[in-house]
Amino acid sequence: MSKVYDLIIIGAGPAGLSAGAYAGRARLSTLIIEKAKDGGQIVITDEIENYPGSLEDESGPSLVGRMSEQAARFGAEKVYDTVQDMELDGKVKIIRCAHGDYQSKTVIIAAGAYPTPIGCPGERELTGKGVSYCATCDAAFFEDFEVFVVGGGDSAVEEALYLTKFARQVTIIHRRDELRAAKSIQEKAFANPKMKFMWDSVVKELKGDGLLSSMVVENVKTGEIREITADEEDGTFGVFVFIGFKPMSAVFEGKVAMENGYILTDEDMKCDVPGVFAAGDIRKKSLRQVVTAAADGAIAAVQAGKYLEEME
Repeated sequence: MSKVYDLIIIGAGPAGLSAGAYAGRARLSTLIIEKAKDGGQIVITDEIENYPGSLEDESGPSLVGRMSEQAARFGAEKVYDTVQDMELDGKVKIIRCAHGDYQSKTVIIAAGAYPTPIGCPGERELTGKGVSYCATCDAAFFEDFEVFVVGGGDSAVEEALYLTKFARQVTIIHRRDELRAAKSIQEKAFANPKMKFMWDSVVKELKGDGLLSSMVVENVKTGEIREITADEEDGTFGVFVFIGFKPMSAVFEGKVAMENGYILTDEDMKCDVPGVFAAGDIRKKSLRQVVTAAADGAIAAVQAGKYLEEME
């Protein structure tokens, strides 16, 4: 724990990698700490259409790959480790991880968010056995099978459309009587012959012995409950859950100000602790997209640089 970095970035999603590129280009000694793999949620996104300058067939992994290479090219170091605790007060911050401690003068928290589960019986036991939160990861397992998508926002409908490339039929289960997705996305979904819709409905239970074989669905308006079973020849079907995300903020509780688990910052990404910033999906904000995460990261890195100049 001898080296004191100018900046430690927690998380290697679009926000963290953007911050790493800007910090490295500004000649700040920078360390990115990532617990799993680069990219965060973007890595499970099959198609990126609305990121400025993205390639025609851009995928999450291809975009994040270039972001990661860029941050490294500008000199940002990276370590794969899990943050367990931290000391953020004082001029030198200490980030305590599973494999060691790291020190820096400033910190950017860009740990992102994770998929919200349905929370019904059977979900946890059948995750990876018919229940999934990543169409890009698991769509191929359901070639010519029936698939259900839980959710009605942009991500849910976009992933449902992707799943039609594999499944013989895709049914969106939504608790309301209309989708929340952007109109352009809705139009594609309604025009797709493989798409069906189950309105005013929620999943109450998922069942199966080793593999998902049935699910219990309730109509929230009529109270009608019915059980949907797998086709006899198939023996199973897929349930893909896209109902939102939760911030990866538990380890930061009590360290910085939060609201409903999201870190509070000002427009310069500053937290309530001097020298600590937050960027991307983990902070309270109105829009969570790759482009806004990247912007957050850039702002946070520039502000970290200004903070360091004022320290001198």
